[in-house]
Amino acid sequence: MSARFYADLALVPGSTVSLPEQAARHVQVLRLQPGDALTLFNGQGDGRPGSEGEFEATVEHMGRSEVRVTVGAYSATAREAGRAIHLVLGMPANERMDWLVEKASELGVASIQPLMSERSVLRLKGERADKKLAHWRGVAIAACEQCGRNRLPLIHEASGLAEWLKSNSDAAAADTRLLLSLQPGTRPLAEAVAPTGALTFLSGPEGGLSPAEEAAAIACGFRPVTLGPRILRAETAPLAVLAILSA
Repeated sequence: MSARFYADLALVPGSTVSLPEQAARHVQVLRLQPGDALTLFNGQGDGRPGSEGEFEATVEHMGRSEVRVTVGAYSATAREAGRAIHLVLGMPANERMDWLVEKASELGVASIQPLMSERSVLRLKGERADKKLAHWRGVAIAACEQCGRNRLPLIHEASGLAEWLKSNSDAAAADTRLLLSLQPGTRPLAEAVAPTGALTFLSGPEGGLSPAEEAAAIACGFRPVTLGPRILRAETAPLAVLAILSA
């Protein structure tokens, strides 16, 4: 398989385009030369031409600041999960959030909603929040380039848990809402998941959600489920859910 690159461009077979800065830089790092083959995708899965597939392409020009390619044949290749799985999670600290975004993208997550809750270590606002969001979206793009996905997961702006629950309370009936919990008597994940339909999973940060936060989530339609008796890290539990449902 040729190297794959995301290009937020209108891609039309037979046309010649200049690659966006990030994709051009990656092509230069790989030292591709005129005549070399690569694969492009522009997909959000939103109905735009090529939004759910990929294009063959050939390097035409390698410059210091510009890389031009000729777009070739289109292939309507979809590698998405069988159902939409949305992660709503308390952000783990340091590089663990980067790792979570990368692996969740590889595992087929549809969207990620970063949250700040009572026990969250990472707090974001203003310019710092904007930079983090741009960084996470870049991590997701790189993961999709590597794993073969042609649709980018949607990474939302960070929000407070209470604010997010309030603004999404009307969506409770739209999909199955599950809350990862360690409370006694919680049902196993396998017993709570229907075979089809979209799923939204809420998972806490290090230390988990507080009892009051869990109660608020349940009041908004979330049903508590467990992955078993062991306590998983904040970045591990959501990925375990994705892996189980992707198997």
